[in-house]
Amino acid sequence: MAATTHTVTNQAPPLVGYDVYAGDRVLTENVERHLGDAPPGLLGEVREELSELGRAAGSGQAQEWARQANENPPRLRTHDRYGNRIDEVEFHPAWHRLLGRAVGAGLTDARTRPAGHLRRAAGFFVWSQAEAGHGCPVSMTHAAVPALRAEPELAAEWEPRLTSHVYEEGLRPAGQKAGALLGMAMTEKQGGSDVRANTTAARPLGTPGEYGLTGHKWFCSAPMSDGFLVLAQAAGAGREGLTCFLVPRVLPDGTRNAFAIQRLKDKLGNRSNASAEVEFDGTWARRVGEEGRGVRTIIEMVAATRLDCVLGSAALMRQALTQAVHHAEHRSVFGAPLIEQPLMQNVLADLALESEAATTLALRLAAACDADTDQERAFLRIAVPAAKYWVTKRCTPTVAEALECLGGNGYVEESGLPRLLRESPLNSIWEGSGNVQALDVLRVLQREPQALDAFLREIGQARGADHRLDAAVRGLLTELADLTGIEARARRLAERMALVLQASLLVRWAPPEVADAFCAGRLGGDRGGAFGTLPHTLDLGAVVERARITG
Repeated sequence: MAATTHTVTNQAPPLVGYDVYAGDRVLTENVERHLGDAPPGLLGEVREELSELGRAAGSGQAQEWARQANENPPRLRTHDRYGNRIDEVEFHPAWHRLLGRAVGAGLTDARTRPAGHLRRAAGFFVWSQAEAGHGCPVSMTHAAVPALRAEPELAAEWEPRLTSHVYEEGLRPAGQKAGALLGMAMTEKQGGSDVRANTTAARPLGTPGEYGLTGHKWFCSAPMSDGFLVLAQAAGAGREGLTCFLVPRVLPDGTRNAFAIQRLKDKLGNRSNASAEVEFDGTWARRVGEEGRGVRTIIEMVAATRLDCVLGSAALMRQALTQAVHHAEHRSVFGAPLIEQPLMQNVLADLALESEAATTLALRLAAACDADTDQERAFLRIAVPAAKYWVTKRCTPTVAEALECLGGNGYVEESGLPRLLRESPLNSIWEGSGNVQALDVLRVLQREPQALDAFLREIGQARGADHRLDAAVRGLLTELADLTGIEARARRLAERMALVLQASLLVRWAPPEVADAFCAGRLGGDRGGAFGTLPHTLDLGAVVERARITG
C-alpha cells in the first residue's frame, strides 16, 4: 500500500552511471599534461581506455560488485571433506569480477606499453574508486616485476604471466595459466616492518637456486595468488642473511606446495581482501637475487607498492569528495542548495584542495617512473616516501569530513562512505607505517645527496610564483641545515617536504584560485585545524566548481 503520509523529497539521487575518469578535471588534466610529448595517437588511445574504465567504475554493476565483495568476505577452508589439507580461500564471485576487470584493463602491466606507468597509475586511481580491496593483489603483482628481474631466468618465465591482461582464478601450476598474480609474505610476528629480524630459514636443496623454507609469516595478503615473494634467512654456501625467494602455491607437477594458512585476519576494513597468517614447513622456493641481499632485491618493489599507497589514498579522497559534492548539489537547506551555503562551500573547497594536491602529486610520481632518467630516479627515492607519509595520513580525516557532509545519510552503510572510512587508514600502515616512511626520508637525505638536489630542482621550478611557497622553501632549507634532534623531527620534515612539493606542483599547473587557496591554507598559516576554516576572501566557489563531475 502506498504511504500517503510520507513523500521522499530533498534527497540526492544515486550517484551512478557516470565516467569516473572523464568526469574528473584534475585527473584528466594531469594525464594529458604528462602525455604532452607523447607520439601522435597515444593520447587518444589512453583517453579512450581510461574513459572506458571510468564508465565501468561509475556503473551500477561495479557498485553492486563492490557491495557484494565486502558484505561477503573471504572464507578459509583448511581441509577438504576427507581431511586432506587444501588451504584455500573462497571469495565471492564479485571479487573475481572486480579483479578480472582490473587485470583486463592492464593494471598489472606498466612496463610493456608506452607511458605505461602513467596510464596504469591513472587506471588504478579510477578503478580503486569502484572498490579498493582487490587493489592489493593488483598492486603486488605490478610491483613484483622489478624484483624478479634480479633473477633473469625467473623474470623471463614469470613476467609475461604477471603483465598479462587475462585473469584466471583457481590454483593450478602457473605455467598452465594465461595470467598469474603474485603476493608477498614479508613480515613476521617478532619484527613487523623490521624485516631483518625475520627468523624464517632457507635451506639449500640439491639443485642450485632451490631452497626449502621453514617458518611463519604474520601477514600474507591475497593468499590465493599463484606465487609469493618471501624474505627468509639463507644459510647456504654463499653470503648468508636475509634473502628474497619466490614461493609458488602449486608446484610445476601440479602438487600443492607446503603453504599452511593458519587463519585469516579479522580486519578493520579491506574486508573483501584476504590477509592470512601462513606457515612454511619445507616449502619449496626459488632464490631471487643474491643471498644476503634480500632488502636490496625488493627495494624497487617496495617503491612501487608505496606509490600505489599514494594512488590508492588519493582515489579514496577523490571518491569521498565526489560523494560529498554530489550530495551538496542536490540537497537544499534554508531555501538554497547546500553547495551554495558559504560554510559548506568552505568545507568542500578545503576537501577539494586536499584531493587535488594528492592526485597531482601521485600522477607526477607515476610520470617520473616513465621518464626513467637519473634525475627522476633520484627524485623518486625521496619524493615517494615523503608522499606516502603525507598523502596516506591525510586520507582518513578527508574521508571522515566528506562523510560528515552527508550527515546521518553518510553514516549508514548504504551510502558507501563507511566502507571508504574503514579503508582509509590502510595505506598509511601497509608497506611501512608513518614512522618508517619519515625515517626513510632521513636515510635518503643522509646517504643520497643527489636525491635532495633533484627534489630542490623540482620545487625550484615554482620559485617566485607565490611568496608563501618561497617562504616555506626557505623554512625547509633552514630545517634541513639543522641536524639537532633530526630523528625526532622526521615526521615534521617529511610533512613539510610533501606540502612544499604539492604546493609547487599546484602553483605551476593548477588554476590560480586553487594554488592561491592551497598556499594560503597549507603554507600561509591562515587556516584552522579542521576542514572548512579557509580564509573567506578566497575564491572558494571556483575551487568547488572544479571538483564537480563534468560531462
